[in-house]
Amino acid sequence: MNWDERYSEPGFSYGIAPNEFLVSVVDRIPNGRILSLAEGEGRNAVYLASLGYQVTGVDGSEVGLRKAAKLALERGVTITTIHADLSTFEIEPEVWDGIVAIYCHLPSAIRIPLHQAAVRGLKPGGAFVLEAFSKDQLPYDTGGPKSLDMLMSLDDLKQELAGLEFVHAVQMEREVLEGRGHTGLASVVQVLGIKP
Repeated sequence: MNWDERYSEPGFSYGIAPNEFLVSVVDRIPNGRILSLAEGEGRNAVYLASLGYQVTGVDGSEVGLRKAAKLALERGVTITTIHADLSTFEIEPEVWDGIVAIYCHLPSAIRIPLHQAAVRGLKPGGAFVLEAFSKDQLPYDTGGPKSLDMLMSLDDLKQELAGLEFVHAVQMEREVLEGRGHTGLASVVQVLGIKP
């Protein structure tokens, strides 16, 4: 199923509540501009905008971004959305106070250069926040890609995000309850990195 099809279904695939890990670390993101990669239907961008951040959400699905814009309108906040393929999307260097990648699962050939660009894209003091399914997620069957290449390991992430100081970098099991798309016990990786 492609993302436009998934997001065309009624309701919100991953709910409208923000990601729990993002909420737990949001106070580490400096005030200012945030780039949210693979924003989807807007739950995280709208949450961040409600806290006063200037948020740009990028996604490959126009359908998802239309839902994001509608959610922002309903919540009385403003977000910017960009419909773009993350394999060709350019992150300008040193312009972002925060970059967020919540369940942004891509083939490693796309993910590695994207993560390297994200590190360059942060201003000094800027924060990178990531939660994703780990390479141990496959047997859980509670969400995420079925491709090992698109799942993540902490060792890989530490290399891909070289240049950040890791405040938090863990692999853990947790109950992920995010709409019908992510439900149940899952193996996840979480990263909070700060650019020196």
